[in-house]
Amino acid sequence: MNLAELLPVEWRTELEGFLDETATAALGEFVSSEYATHTIYPPIEDLFSAYRLCLPGQTRVLILGQDPYHGPGQAHGLSFSVREGVKVPPSLRNVFKELSEDVGIAPPAAGDLTGWAEQGVLLLNAVLTVRAGAAASHAGKGWEAFTDATIEALNARDDRVVFLLWGGYARKKAALITNPAHVVLEAGHPSPLNRVGFRGARPFSAANKALADGGRPVVNWDPRSGG
Repeated sequence: MNLAELLPVEWRTELEGFLDETATAALGEFVSSEYATHTIYPPIEDLFSAYRLCLPGQTRVLILGQDPYHGPGQAHGLSFSVREGVKVPPSLRNVFKELSEDVGIAPPAAGDLTGWAEQGVLLLNAVLTVRAGAAASHAGKGWEAFTDATIEALNARDDRVVFLLWGGYARKKAALITNPAHVVLEAGHPSPLNRVGFRGARPFSAANKALADGGRPVVNWDPRSGG
């Protein structure tokens, strides 16, 4: 599996120079083998949904997750998002509660965040695949270097990107963001197991202020509206 060939051409060009070809080829072989021999989420056609829906020149905000959902029908290539008709996971419910308190958008009944992606919100997981029922089963297999390269490529751009880094794992990625054109907004993880640090952080209004200050269009944070 040639991962680069599965990417939109704009991202393929953007990532040149940030990806190690040998490591990416090895990752492609691993991912191909896993899809051939196990049930892997998201489905192969959704592997690069985040990249397909949000091209580099359109990216205004990046929300970084860690690992795809590992239950049936949940993961579809966008961090924190689930398809229409799938029960909204607990972390996403907390995101929606904060959304309501921050910018007054009533919590949606569905957890599909495609409407954000279509407005330039790159919903990226650090690891893009997972075995069914086995959380973090593809951690440490090479995806981290691939998605770090994505962050580094965005960091190299001069149009402002707001990086929303929620939780200890995501916050470590702040070290990759060195360009003063960009803004990093850190908070705790929205998991209900995390009692402090996310609720009350007001990330959505803060992201829009940073975008406006940088001369970029703000995001309509109602996921029911697309771009």
